Amino acid sequence: MVAELVVSLSGIGPSTLARCADLAAELDRRRVPLSLLVAPRDAVPGATSDWVLSRVAAGDALVLHGLDLRPEPARRAAFPRGGSALPAHEAGLRLVAARAAVARSGLATDLFAPPGRPASPGTVAALRRHRFAVCADVAGVRDLRTGDVRPGRVRMLDEHWSYLLGVGRAARRGGLVRIGVDAADLDRLGPREVLLEAVDLALGHGASPTTYSSTASPRGSTTTSTPSGAVPTRTR
Repeated sequence: MVAELVVSLSGIGPSTLARCADLAAELDRRRVPLSLLVAPRDAVPGATSDWVLSRVAAGDALVLHGLDLRPEPARRAAFPRGGSALPAHEAGLRLVAARAAVARSGLATDLFAPPGRPASPGTVAALRRHRFAVCADVAGVRDLRTGDVRPGRVRMLDEHWSYLLGVGRAARRGGLVRIGVDAADLDRLGPREVLLEAVDLALGHGASPTTYSSTASPRGSTTTSTPSGAVPTRTR
């Protein structure tokens, strides 16, 4: 089985934009698209959103990164870890608000990734109800249209030598190879070089670069409900 390689970038904002652009340029040279994980609170009009729009138009994928869940203090005990146990109805309300937040910047997507945790059943139900196509959590990528789940954990950037060994083993086995990086970690040369070395290693083992817009159903495509003036996430 030929491996598929997904590189995701989170933490995109005004203070990290130059680093994000630098990484994107390096990956462009390797013909590796990015999955851009954008949190609703960071989707504000300006240079960052303009850059994201330009990257999506060129073939990168835009992924809604969480719902910015902040339960009220009286309810916090019922929703641990910022909402990981949120019921479907409330998850749906927050999903509508999150989508509206990114739409104000001309962005739209039907791809979702909960930050740092598995998606709760309530969140998955809300995503289906609101016609999202893909949910990519820490353990795998779920096709919300068919219910199929492709296993493959996110390998967040780590400078230890075992990180590269793990990427290499995953690429040799085939299946889904997921490399994740927070833009804040790119301010040092070491992590940036390790990331590019990991990408080169996966490519060297024959991994095919792709994005979350096509990993759930490799032969399918993702359709996006796009507000006027927005750029849809395209299948790669």
